[in-house]
Amino acid sequence: MTDSHAFGSARLESLDTEEQPLLTNFGIESVSTDDHGAILLPPPSSEERKTMEAAFVKKLDRRMSILILIYILNYMDRNNAAAARLHGFEEDLGLHGHQFATLLSILYIGYILMQIPSNMFLNYFGRPSKYLPWCMVGWGALSVCTGFTTNFFGALCTRFFLGFVEAAFFPGALFLISKWYKKSELSERTALLSCGILLSNAFGALIASGILDFMDGVLGFAAWRWLFFVEGTLTILVAFWSMTILPDFPENSTGWITPAERALAVQRMLEDQGSRQTEVTSSAESKGFSHQLIGLRLALLDWKVWWLALNLTFMVLSLSFGVYFPTLAATLGYSASVSLLLTAPPWLVGAGICLWVSRKSDKTGERCKYMVASLFVGIIGFVMAMSTLNKIIRYFSLFFVAQSYAAYICFLAWTSGTIPHPPAKRAVALALINGVSQSGNVLGSYIWPYAWGPSYNMSFMITAFMSALAILMCVIFRAHLASLNRKADRLEAETGDKVFRYSL
Repeated sequence: MTDSHAFGSARLESLDTEEQPLLTNFGIESVSTDDHGAILLPPPSSEERKTMEAAFVKKLDRRMSILILIYILNYMDRNNAAAARLHGFEEDLGLHGHQFATLLSILYIGYILMQIPSNMFLNYFGRPSKYLPWCMVGWGALSVCTGFTTNFFGALCTRFFLGFVEAAFFPGALFLISKWYKKSELSERTALLSCGILLSNAFGALIASGILDFMDGVLGFAAWRWLFFVEGTLTILVAFWSMTILPDFPENSTGWITPAERALAVQRMLEDQGSRQTEVTSSAESKGFSHQLIGLRLALLDWKVWWLALNLTFMVLSLSFGVYFPTLAATLGYSASVSLLLTAPPWLVGAGICLWVSRKSDKTGERCKYMVASLFVGIIGFVMAMSTLNKIIRYFSLFFVAQSYAAYICFLAWTSGTIPHPPAKRAVALALINGVSQSGNVLGSYIWPYAWGPSYNMSFMITAFMSALAILMCVIFRAHLASLNRKADRLEAETGDKVFRYSL
């Protein structure tokens, strides 16, 4: 087939009689077929194709939205120890010294170890609709078990295995999104997913405040134990529900998607990558375990993957204030319950800013300048917090630092678009970058000790410095990608073939 907009190996093999009404709904009254009866999609520039694609993306968005709820629960189960800390968690378990920081950091050890194997298995297994929810059941059960612990060792074990199981979700969700959405759509979708972090911090604090205020002593359990019981059980219930909603990959999704939509999903990703190799072909090859090892080798040998991993590590370390947000709010001098309530507004405002920034980033095709702006505003917030203990200024500084998650969200979209194919390499690269970056959370767990409070000037100084390093690395990497795009321009002018361009 010579038409570059035809299905090729991704074509619909036959026109089902039920497909014709569907295509009519898309504004397509008739379709052309080749000699074998395969449907040829309208070219991307046609109004029919745009209408069909817009309707499909809306349908996909509705199904993918379950990922936001899952990520909210993921972070609630990960960070509920910070809220429990204000209501007797440390005292009841007999924690002292750096033991609480160790409980926070040990989660990321398991989180780091499991991410690459998990994404390799996800790409091999090809069924995120089953794999991710079952992992979700596992971390929900471990969260419930944390509520039954009575000492440091018991809590340490549950927290370690919690990170081990939770590692499957975020890199897996990023990989799943990158298989369905084009570069111009990635930032906003990644933002919607990642806003689960901010919404979890906001609503998690509100939920925690209610549980900690009203559940103390119920059935003989302390309020902080009910926090783990309730949130863990909620996670398990949502996990079983999500099995009926989450999609698989474009080439093997069934039930909710028609053959024409599936072919469209594959074709538009092929066009977006500027490659003549289809995702379907790559996916067929990726079913062998040897192909997963090839993807692992390609990711490990690509210096861009390691640069992005180090860059994100600095960024994650600069965001380490997130898990200590209730502690920082408590420095304002209010009660534990009021402190939890005060954490919600900065996160809600931050979520709104993140969505606006990500939408602008998608629309303009720019990533770096928005990341730099967000990190710079965060540095201003760190400086404000260091300068005074005045309650008003300190509280407003929390809004400045919370919005710096917009840089993190744009960076995730940048990463997905920088390692486009093959899928096996992309799966490993996303897991490797995210996994290595979590060392920032391990180190970040120890830079907010009580001894540095209530000012936490040293902590804010460290996070500001990490933000500055992240900005520098982003600017250097953008310059490199710009040079690669210029080479692509020259190559495309010489050969006439469409060549992949990096988002800047």
